[in-house]
Amino acid sequence: MNHYYLLGRSGLRVSRLALGTMNFGVDGFHAAYGKSEEEAEPIFREYVENGGNLIDTADFYTAGESERILGRLIARAGNRERLVLTGKFTNTIDPSDPNASGNGRKHIVRALDATLRRLGTDYLDLYLLHTWDRITPVEEVVRTFDDLVRAGKIRYAGLSDTPAWYAARAQTFAEAHALTPMVNLQLPYALNNRGIEPEFAPMAQSLGIGITAWSPLGGGLLSGKYRGDAQANGRLAGREIGAHDRKVLDALAEVATELGRPMAQVAINWTVTQPGVASAIVGASSAGQLRSNMAALDFDLPAEARERLDEASAPQTPQLYTMFTPEYQSWIVSPGLAIGDKPAGYARPVLNAASR
Repeated sequence: MNHYYLLGRSGLRVSRLALGTMNFGVDGFHAAYGKSEEEAEPIFREYVENGGNLIDTADFYTAGESERILGRLIARAGNRERLVLTGKFTNTIDPSDPNASGNGRKHIVRALDATLRRLGTDYLDLYLLHTWDRITPVEEVVRTFDDLVRAGKIRYAGLSDTPAWYAARAQTFAEAHALTPMVNLQLPYALNNRGIEPEFAPMAQSLGIGITAWSPLGGGLLSGKYRGDAQANGRLAGREIGAHDRKVLDALAEVATELGRPMAQVAINWTVTQPGVASAIVGASSAGQLRSNMAALDFDLPAEARERLDEASAPQTPQLYTMFTPEYQSWIVSPGLAIGDKPAGYARPVLNAASR
């Protein structure tokens, strides 16, 4: 993995695949799938030795054990300055204390200090609000981010799992008051889960926020383990595989066979090359699995194959957004005329190296 791109409207260079560490540790949430430190180390080393630099964790993952393990792995590897280390806050650390959770200033500061201790570092490259709590004023969050940047405790700020209007409000407030901008928005996005497309993706592109897609394999459904069965097993045991998912799986399997690639690689490639997406977060149960997932960037998805995947996975567009399609717009705005933003090639991508 030797391609790095700017995250949002920033100067931060990140790899197009991020390493998710939710399964580092055997306590707390998702304990059944957790990995001990000895099991996590080869996964971590596989990622960084293949050029990955964007690592994602959170204080919530395995009750803080993910951060502790990650901190020790980074210390042993001696590569802290090469990494873009991402942390997140929101979840409670003390259910009896109303200020020990959520997105208020008091909790943000306390959560960050605890995260830094567990990671054994004095700063985070990127710090994210983990989940919208519905009540904390967005202005308070943005001003707290700005204070933390000025204090040198974080380098960049962002959001995860918020409404599009909230992210837009945060960014415009930051711009209007010359505060630290949001450079990242983490959202679930996969072939079988394309709900962010009508609102989030164009918002992020317009406001300079890079999207990182979590669960690009649809919670494991697109990994290649599941096909036409009506009900999943294993990690997705009990989940009904509906008609839409089966249609997606059939198209994905067909394209993967034609390309001679695993279904997981094709699914990840599709996600990470979608408009507005800066990076996709991949986890792994072993170094071999991660190695295979990282190879998702070693090929180009042919246009015809992408069209088939797009068609098979097309979500039902909410009625309002049908008014913003090229077909509808040409009817109400410019019948008979071709009107566009800029001509093709107006802003060509800038690469500071030869492309592969």
